[in-house]
Amino acid sequence: MTGAILEFDRPIVELEEKIKELRQFAREKEINLDAEIANLEKRVQALKENIYQNLAPWQKVLVARHPERPNMLDYINRLCTDFVQLHGDRLYGDDPALAGGIARFDGRPVTVLGQIKGRDTRENLARNFGMAHPEGYRMAMRLMRQAEKFHRPVLAFIDTPGAYPGMGAEERGISNAIAECIQTMLMLEVPVLSVIIGEGGSGGALALASGDCILIQEHAVFSVISPEAYASILWKDSSRAREAAGVMKITAADLEALHLVDEVIPEPLGGAHHDPDGAAERIREVLSRRLPELAARPVGQLLAARGEKFRRIGDPRIYLTGNDIT
Repeated sequence: MTGAILEFDRPIVELEEKIKELRQFAREKEINLDAEIANLEKRVQALKENIYQNLAPWQKVLVARHPERPNMLDYINRLCTDFVQLHGDRLYGDDPALAGGIARFDGRPVTVLGQIKGRDTRENLARNFGMAHPEGYRMAMRLMRQAEKFHRPVLAFIDTPGAYPGMGAEERGISNAIAECIQTMLMLEVPVLSVIIGEGGSGGALALASGDCILIQEHAVFSVISPEAYASILWKDSSRAREAAGVMKITAADLEALHLVDEVIPEPLGGAHHDPDGAAERIREVLSRRLPELAARPVGQLLAARGEKFRRIGDPRIYLTGNDIT
């Protein structure tokens, strides 16, 4: 891993760099340092276990925002074949913050959608930091309707701090686009699986998270507002974001306990940014199990279950007891 280093990741990175240096030194001097290297690798493993199994909510937010965390296209390239990206909403333009297209997953034709952030400042500016404009969500709706027409399941990958709040987006109807996107997804007559792979922020995330199955990676987050905005509104102090994250119930474990997500997908030790291939395989395992079951349901049953799923969100019996209500 190169580039941005989280403070709690630094001891891991430093040990990994030392291992690389020892290996190079051993090759150059033609000496055997296998025992020393093996000892350092054990220390790295122990450090990762200690750190990543005990992350605080704010630390999980930082992991979810990590610039080297795999994005939607990274996962599509690892999970799917024959991917063809499609562009534009046929009304205004194309939005680089939200990508979509058609592909094959496990040999099955699917429609894929998802927000994309950049790796650095230049890419983030080009992709508007993963914050989609109305045309992005209208493109998503266009592809959803196309998926329905050709009986393709929809796979949505969510990673955004929220929809773009700028004047242009407001003028072109961002709130209406999000509302229509949610409505379209709720009524689609094909299976919809939503996977939160990083930040699941505000209405920008909800627009793609209204499917039959909501999955979330272990170190991803999902919330109606960012910790900074929460702290700014409630306490008039955005610097209390760390404290806000601790009370917002935005981590994968919190969301699963509240029955707001259907399953938490474990990440490789050290987070998805340490092992994108391993992270993709774990997503594949869950999608390969979930998708055939949903695809086998009759349309009427699929829509009825989806509607019931979202009607039950907020049921006080679930929130007060922590138990599912059947």
